[in-house]
Amino acid sequence: MKIGIIGEIHNDGWDILRKNNYECFQLPNIEEKTLINDLQDVDGILLRTANLHNGILNHCKKLKIISRHGVGYDNLDVSFLNKNNIALTITSTSNAVSVAEHVLTFFLILTKKIHLSDKLTKEGKFKQKSTLPNFFELFKKNIMIFGFGRIGQAVAKRCLGFDCNVYVHDPFVPNEKIKELNCNPIDKNEGLKLADYISLHLPLNNDTKNFISKEEISLLKSNAIIVNTSRGGIVNEKDLFDALKNHNILGAGLDVFEIEPPDAKHPLFELDNILLTPHNAALTLECRKRMAVEAADNIVNYLSKNKDLNYNNFVNELQITR
Repeated sequence: MKIGIIGEIHNDGWDILRKNNYECFQLPNIEEKTLINDLQDVDGILLRTANLHNGILNHCKKLKIISRHGVGYDNLDVSFLNKNNIALTITSTSNAVSVAEHVLTFFLILTKKIHLSDKLTKEGKFKQKSTLPNFFELFKKNIMIFGFGRIGQAVAKRCLGFDCNVYVHDPFVPNEKIKELNCNPIDKNEGLKLADYISLHLPLNNDTKNFISKEEISLLKSNAIIVNTSRGGIVNEKDLFDALKNHNILGAGLDVFEIEPPDAKHPLFELDNILLTPHNAALTLECRKRMAVEAADNIVNYLSKNKDLNYNNFVNELQITR
C-alpha cells in the first residue's frame, strides 16, 4: 500500500510504516497541482498542518484514511470524508503533556515577569529592579479552563500542584467527571468573572469562533491572563490587543493565530505584556516522536485490520462500518 506524508515527521514514524512494508514518500511541496498529481493513487495520507481541501481529495480515488499528526482537523472537511468513506484519525494521546507544560510556562513567565527581568538584567540595570512592575504567585489563584479533554485535564493537574483553584467549563464533560478530578464546574461568564488565568482548549468551529472577544474580556479582572494554545480565531485578536494596550487585563500568551504565519507587522508584536510562540506548544522532541508514532500506528492499524484500533483516535466512525 502507498502512503503520502505531507509535512515533516520524526523518523520513528517512518520506521513504523516501513516495517509494515508500506511504500512511503514525503511531499515537501504542498502546491495544489503537486498534491493532486502525487496523491491520486495513495491508500493513506499522514497529514500535518497543510490544508487538504476537497478539490485535492476528489482526485484521491484509492484513499482510505487520513491520519492527522496532531489533534486539530480544521484543515479538512469531515463531511466530505464521511460522504466518501474516508476515515480520519488524530493523535489524541500524544500532546497533552507538552501543551500543558507550555501553558504553565506562559503562566509563570507572565506572572513572574521573567522576560522583563531578563531584559533589565541584560541591559545592565540590575539595581533598577524596583522599576519592574509587580509580579505574583500562582498560589491559590483561580484558573479557568475552557475545554476539558486530555490537554485541559493535564493543565488542571499541574495547576492543582501549585495549589490553585481550578474551574472548568465544558458542556460535553459531565460535572461529576470534573469534580472527580478535583476541579469545579462553572458557567462560562461566572468563570470569566473570577478567573486570574484562562486557558483555552477548544476546537475551532462556528460555536467557538471569537469565543473570547470584547464582551467576554469586559467581564475579566484587571489582573487576568489569557492563554490560547488551541486554535487561532478562538480569541479575537483585535479585542485582545485593545485590552492589553489599555491594560484592561494583565497579560496574554498566544501559541496560535487567526492567520498563520501572522503578518510581520501584527499589532500584538508591539506589546510587552504578551508572549507569542509560533504554534509549537506540541513540538517538544518527546511529543514529536509520540505524534509520529501514533499517526503511523493509526494508519497501520486501520489498513491492516489485524491490530487493536484506538477508537478514541477516530474523528468519524467509519471503522465501525467498513
